[in-house]
Amino acid sequence: MNRLSGRPRVPGAVETETETETVADANAQPDPERLARVLLGRLSEPGDAVVGRWLARLPAVDVVQAIRAGTVPDHPGLDSTRLAGYQARLPGLDPWLDLKRVRDGGGRFIIPGDTEWPSQLDDLGDGRPVGLWVTGTGSLRLLALRSVAMVGSRACTAYGAHVAGELAAQLAERGWVVISGAAYGIDAAAHRGALAVGGMTAAVLACGVDVAYPKGNAELIRRIGVQGLLISELPPGEHPNRFRFVLRNRVIAALTRGTVVVEAAVRSGALSTARRARDLNRHTMGVAGPVTSELSAGVHALIRSGGATLVTDAAEITELIGAIGDDLAPQRSGPVLPRDLLEPAVARVLEAVPATAEGAPVERLARQSGLPPDEVLQRLYELGSLGFVERHGAHWRVVRRR
Repeated sequence: MNRLSGRPRVPGAVETETETETVADANAQPDPERLARVLLGRLSEPGDAVVGRWLARLPAVDVVQAIRAGTVPDHPGLDSTRLAGYQARLPGLDPWLDLKRVRDGGGRFIIPGDTEWPSQLDDLGDGRPVGLWVTGTGSLRLLALRSVAMVGSRACTAYGAHVAGELAAQLAERGWVVISGAAYGIDAAAHRGALAVGGMTAAVLACGVDVAYPKGNAELIRRIGVQGLLISELPPGEHPNRFRFVLRNRVIAALTRGTVVVEAAVRSGALSTARRARDLNRHTMGVAGPVTSELSAGVHALIRSGGATLVTDAAEITELIGAIGDDLAPQRSGPVLPRDLLEPAVARVLEAVPATAEGAPVERLARQSGLPPDEVLQRLYELGSLGFVERHGAHWRVVRRR
């Protein structure tokens, strides 16, 4: 019997041809460790360093059993009061139901050790997520290899929205994945900019991946889930609060190669993402605004203090994050695999991409490969991370090797 829920123990996940399929299979037949981490996501808040230290010493299954038994291990931060808080959340929890709820919506729960897990999140140390809920068919690990965060004020100006949209579109056209938080203002402008040019974008949410927040961005969030990825530490059905927004920012900072701040007041929450990125040795960049604008005062102070580098376009951004790309991630363009090891659907897309200088648009590649345009786009970005193809304007072409 499974010690977590009393249900029969099931075998661990078997290997499949793609990272997302492997995790999907593991979610359909979850092993005890995955179930335990789902449960710990309910018992603790994101970034709980006490749970993180505990997991560094014990498997998640043993941590859950210790909480049930009321056992207090000898390590800093965990006392009877905190243990009682974990135990208070235990009644009625069902990790199987959480997995099924997200799986039915096309999502999955990934944990450290999965092939789709982005290893750069390990830089968060004890604050590393116990797991991530993800919807979308692209591989989070591969897409994060060439990603940049774009954040800023929710109450942005027309200037800020325009700049964020333009930068995101330029980055997407260069084959970079734009990651933000799906909030109003700069976040939404960045996502829309990438989507407008048929680019890839991902949103890290401060709520469950099945919760559209803010409601005014419900259609945008739905579109991101179709064309890109929705990511969250919080289990399904959970709603955001002030602290969860701040904690969410550390995932955005750790997941990406660098963070660009486009408008932020002196006390803006976007600056916390920039500080996290700087502490994690990622590049932190800022876009200057009018000197008379309060919404740019925080960015100007960040640049003036040396905490961020001034950037004005996508070329300057990619020059910075590309220059230290190998330092942040060992394989800058992702692991280059032989063509015969590619999953069949990915290989079909690669076969459809021409080696000519002009390349071909997504619509033509979809017709030639016989796959939906959204899936073709996701596969193209994976192939781009692996070094097989590159984007040239609105077209894709095979990388010519010397």
